Amino acid sequence: MADIARMAGVSVSTVSRCLNGSPLVNAETRRRVEELAKSLNYTINLGAKSFRLQENRTVAVVVPYDRDSRQHISDPFFLTIVGAIADVLTARGFDMLLSRVDADHLDQAMRGVEMGKACGLLLIGQWRHHDQLNELAARHMPVVVWGAELPQQLYCTVGGDNHAGGLLATRHLIEAGRRRIAFLGDARLPEVLHRRQGYWQALRDAGLAPDPALELPVSFAPAAARAPIEAFFAAHREVDAVMACSDLLALEAVRALRAAGRSVPAEVSVTGYDDMALAAYGTPALTTVHQPVAEAAEALVDALMQMLAGERVAPLTLPVHLVVRDSSLRATG
Repeated sequence: MADIARMAGVSVSTVSRCLNGSPLVNAETRRRVEELAKSLNYTINLGAKSFRLQENRTVAVVVPYDRDSRQHISDPFFLTIVGAIADVLTARGFDMLLSRVDADHLDQAMRGVEMGKACGLLLIGQWRHHDQLNELAARHMPVVVWGAELPQQLYCTVGGDNHAGGLLATRHLIEAGRRRIAFLGDARLPEVLHRRQGYWQALRDAGLAPDPALELPVSFAPAAARAPIEAFFAAHREVDAVMACSDLLALEAVRALRAAGRSVPAEVSVTGYDDMALAAYGTPALTTVHQPVAEAAEALVDALMQMLAGERVAPLTLPVHLVVRDSSLRATG
């Protein structure tokens, strides 16, 4: 604001009046200040201002829509983490404003904050839009993202340890005697990329070379994933295990394998990812990597509150663990 005042030849208080729409400033001065602010990518964060004044007790929660993944907001993972965030916010006396925006235009997610409807933003998923999120952070917008920590990251993330999750699941399959382990997930997404790196590490640790032919870059949306998964297993009868990057993909894999006349887990072991409630009720019950959703919700809200209080907040990676159930266990004896 001081820079804008110096460039416009006015006082800081005049800049503040201009950007807050005060009628006490003439039109020409307001136009000059607004143009300078726009050229410097400067915005007044009405949400954070209201929060400091204890006027705003609403947090925006946005689930972006990614055209490639086509993951619907009714996806069990989204429902679970949004529900957990709602519980945390309610316990702290805050309301939640839930919305969806195109993942290619994440700046739209900030409209509620910029208009003063919310004091800050929790974004569920970074998708493939690291640069967009860095731009928001460069504008000092109060946003915390559920996702993976990446190099040259300016924004704050909270996420599970995806590399460890991929490593744990794949190592478990190897220890069960499996050697031709398929990987289901689109590694263009940062979290899936880290899970694949863990998958690769487990294979190499066991003396197995990663085989690109056994990797299927499939969407998280079951409807879009069904046909590619069916075709994949029809073409790869040698597969004896599957590491899927979501529980829904794992369940699709079980269905497709059975349709191809293969038994799970007698012939093919399957692991999922997330440990959604439905994982325990499959037939067989699904072995899966547990994401710490309740802890993540607390951490996301904590990080946003610290940011709104003017603190610098570092990214946080939470531990994950493997929940072993029937879908990966081979019969013995």
